[in-house]
Amino acid sequence: MQLPQRLQLEEVTAEDMNDRFSHSAWEASGRYRMLDPDTGRVWGFIVVDQSLRGPGLGGIRIAPDLTLGEVMRLAHVMTLKNSAANLPLGGGKSGIIADAEILRSEPAMKKELIAKFAEAAFEVSDYIPAPDMGTDEQDIQLIYDLYSTKLGARNHRRGGAGRPPELGGVPIDDWGLTAHGLFAAAETLESLDEDLKLEHCDVVVQGYGNVGSRIAEKLAARGARIVGASDIHAALWNAQGLDLDALRTARRNPWGLDTYSGKVDKKWGPDRLHWLLEAPCHFLIPAARPNAITARNADRIQCRYVLQGANVPSSKVTEYYLQKKRGIVSLCDFIVNAGGVIGCAAELEYTSDAAYRERVDARGFRNYLEDRIYETVRNNTRSIMAMTLENEDLIFRDAAEILAHERLNVKEKEIWI
Repeated sequence: MQLPQRLQLEEVTAEDMNDRFSHSAWEASGRYRMLDPDTGRVWGFIVVDQSLRGPGLGGIRIAPDLTLGEVMRLAHVMTLKNSAANLPLGGGKSGIIADAEILRSEPAMKKELIAKFAEAAFEVSDYIPAPDMGTDEQDIQLIYDLYSTKLGARNHRRGGAGRPPELGGVPIDDWGLTAHGLFAAAETLESLDEDLKLEHCDVVVQGYGNVGSRIAEKLAARGARIVGASDIHAALWNAQGLDLDALRTARRNPWGLDTYSGKVDKKWGPDRLHWLLEAPCHFLIPAARPNAITARNADRIQCRYVLQGANVPSSKVTEYYLQKKRGIVSLCDFIVNAGGVIGCAAELEYTSDAAYRERVDARGFRNYLEDRIYETVRNNTRSIMAMTLENEDLIFRDAAEILAHERLNVKEKEIWI
């Protein structure tokens, strides 16, 4: 892969987007292509969806098939996520068009590409980057350091959230913060649904990575049975439950779950990973890329609840069909997987606000964050479920969007951080 000498931003105007009759409820604050000025090749995108609550925070995704449309959808999800969680942040997202596996095997090349991205992204002053698929805390630290040099300041809020803990970041994956939000949602559903007991629940996790593995472990600790798990290599199913120790060992292997040594009733390879989504369970947790549940498989989903560990794993139309025709409630991404972004918001405050740092340290940072995440997801899940009971026309996502928009547009904005 030949890297460009530099990357240059080009704004994507409304006229450039004028290719359809319908429009979103609002125009994004900023949309940019990242170009190689020598060849015109597009290397990625940056989108700031809304900044009414603050600068747009969102991860940097690396994928070979990334599109502006995908980045725009994910940026909008970040607006809703940050607003619903009452954070002092707007929604943003960015992406680099490249093969993450190649970059993982060529760390020097990845470092060079991230540095070129950072040079271009610095021009977008209302975007705060964070890790996403294909990027990690070391990448964000590289961006943070470059911004520090440009700003002439060691501590600032611009250069990114999700940095290494030893350098002032919050260990979002090691602490399982995104999974903690999913766990809060599961326990909240248990308190609302008298027929649901976690110790009697079967769980299927699609995408057994940082988020999927941690929510599996948290639910298993409550007595739930993890009957299905998948990664990019294999999908596993055992009606009596998978062995979490064997899953943990397999995750550390380059071939992932394909090396799982425990008992399985069914196992599928890369071309049939999606079949696991149809397995019978109480909780289905899609924690991989977007569009896992669509019209193609909605009739075959066999769960009671979907906990969206990934962003945009299904569309609103699909979720409407699931809830109204199938009786399956899909708890949407920007409500239940908000733990990671709450951690990022706390990191930004902790880095730049001495009074906040003192208050958090008095309770212990991890304890403070886990309590904040749990309370936020629990309270939002309760409020949204109540809204759907009061108005039968609403599905969970409808009510969640109403809640997020109210908090986005209210004059006196609450801050939960």
